[in-house]
Amino acid sequence: MLARALVVLLLVLNLGVAAWWTLRAPPAPAPAFVPPSDVARLQLVSEKPGAKPAAPAPAPVAQGLPAASPASATPPATPTPDTAIAATPPPATPAASARCYSVGPFANASAANSAREVLMAVASRVVPREQRTGSPRGWRVYLPPMASLAEAQAAAQRIAGAGFGDYFIVRQGNEANSIALGRYRNEESARRRADSLAAAGFAVRAEPLGDGGPSTVWLDLVAKPEFDPARAEAAVQVPARELDCARIR
Repeated sequence: MLARALVVLLLVLNLGVAAWWTLRAPPAPAPAFVPPSDVARLQLVSEKPGAKPAAPAPAPVAQGLPAASPASATPPATPTPDTAIAATPPPATPAASARCYSVGPFANASAANSAREVLMAVASRVVPREQRTGSPRGWRVYLPPMASLAEAQAAAQRIAGAGFGDYFIVRQGNEANSIALGRYRNEESARRRADSLAAAGFAVRAEPLGDGGPSTVWLDLVAKPEFDPARAEAAVQVPARELDCARIR
């Protein structure tokens, strides 16, 4: 019985608290703050009568650089087509292809030397060449002796690498460390062999074999632009024939 009475009492108390919370009056609002009469009220600038909006601050100017005025600022000049063409240097004109001649024959070395002094004025290079007037036993093509056997062997390897055969390294005698590149019955075959090797970059020589009788001297030259074959013939009293420049050693 006592427990039931406690339950009923707690229930009645809860109902009473709930009814009071529901039926209570709302709390009174807090009174507005009233400043003292001797203190001025804060007021925004925009609230003042006749106030103007503040102008925006000017953009900062970089120190050390003068500000350009609209009148003084000018756009960069655009080059005209004529100016651009004048500023570009003209391409270099390629040099004319070299012309080579063989002047002769001269009876002896003295006559050839005198003619060489005359031709040097109109030629960039003059090379004397001795030629036998008789019929030699044959012709040979060779590379002159080199400083060492190792250099001769290296040159032989380059010759083989360029696709040429029929060569022999001379190891003894006056022409030791030279390279023999073939013997031929006539000058035409020897010159053809020498020209093909010279075109591949080898400084070969073609010479007659044995005593072919008395010799004559020719002057092989690389002509300057002002060279005139007719005037050269008149000056040295011997013919001037065109020559392949690759044959000048």
